Amino acid sequence: MEWYWALATLIGMVVFFMAMGVPVAFTFILTNIIGVLIFYGDPTGWIQIADNSTQLITRFTLGPVPMFIMMGALFFHTGLAIRVFDGLDVVFGKLPGRLCFLTVAGGSVFSTLTGSSMANTAMLGALMVPEMKKRGYNGQMSMGPILGTGGLAMIIPPSALGVLLASVANIDVGKLLIAGFIPGFLLAGLYCIMIYMQLRMNPESAPAYDVEMPSWAERLKIIFINIVPMGIIVFMVIGFIIFGWATPTEAAAFGVLGVFIVALLFRVLTFQAVKQAVEATVKVGAMVFFIIMSSTVFSQLLAFSGASAGLLKWAVSFDISKYWFLFVMFVILIALGMFMDATSMMLITVPIFFPLAEQLGFDLIWFGLFVLMTFEMAGTTPPFGLLLYVMLGVAPKGTTIFQVAKAAFPFLVCDAILILLMVAFPAIALWLPSFM
Repeated sequence: MEWYWALATLIGMVVFFMAMGVPVAFTFILTNIIGVLIFYGDPTGWIQIADNSTQLITRFTLGPVPMFIMMGALFFHTGLAIRVFDGLDVVFGKLPGRLCFLTVAGGSVFSTLTGSSMANTAMLGALMVPEMKKRGYNGQMSMGPILGTGGLAMIIPPSALGVLLASVANIDVGKLLIAGFIPGFLLAGLYCIMIYMQLRMNPESAPAYDVEMPSWAERLKIIFINIVPMGIIVFMVIGFIIFGWATPTEAAAFGVLGVFIVALLFRVLTFQAVKQAVEATVKVGAMVFFIIMSSTVFSQLLAFSGASAGLLKWAVSFDISKYWFLFVMFVILIALGMFMDATSMMLITVPIFFPLAEQLGFDLIWFGLFVLMTFEMAGTTPPFGLLLYVMLGVAPKGTTIFQVAKAAFPFLVCDAILILLMVAFPAIALWLPSFM
């Protein structure tokens, strides 16, 4: 079979099963079973497939995934997230549109401690939308910043999806995590500029209201108690990796320990909170690792059938700029994001895109961050971006998907600006990893 028919067969089966509503993990299992029969021609190939399927999930590099999930779950279920927002609320004082800026600042902090864009969006939506609606904010100003900030968890370290991408693509986990630090907070800054511009054009979209502010001494006390401990936890994770004091897995473990200690000091470390955090970690972690097992086999089928090598050879035969290839990969990821989640996109495209990016001369750490940024955009791209539907689930009754998508659009523009800046100035992503 020619490589293009092999590629079309395997990708086509994945898309078909997903379109039929088959869960992601089972989609890849069914594709692998049929693929073995087609390309191996012998059911005994399943034995080899079973032996190879555990290669990736037994790597030490995947250790941070359950740790980061545990960090976010503890942070949420113990109520520490609310304390951070209370502290930031004091910082912004009587700033016009303060709840929008509070969403960006609080969401950026929360994203560093969850690594889950869906958890980030759900928490921010449930917490901020009712408050904004009560204060007279219109739908665009209440939902837009949340949708934008919700996706920051994909790139701001520690990112569970970043660890997964680095492991599947076989690149340095620590460097990819650290690479997202500057672009992530730069993106948060672009969001703030976008909010400011929207407020200037339509001040009534976020009307001002009186706020009773505590004294400066009380403000400093609130900031020191509610925000500083979270900053220390972030340093325990990111700083330990940058300075080489710990591997990403060890740093993630320190992060979990940090959340445990802070929750204990605030006397919110209850048995129920720990139980809920452990349950969430087991459920999400098991799903992720099960999907990885299936995707490992899928990657091997792509290689065995000749689809990967054939596509790579065909792509590099064109005498065009590598940035055109980058643009095509961007469009493909955005298109896939309209129909599937980030993990599914990753497992389909990584075996094809990363070898191609290496052949074209792109730095793979930079390219990994580019892919994560594109995943973030895809999550809020209509009509089927998953974050749009997460927001629709917590939005006031009567809200339509069109209204949610309209609110997300200005922040998609910010995402596109950051990607263009990263293309023009790769050091934005590569400067911090260069110290490692």
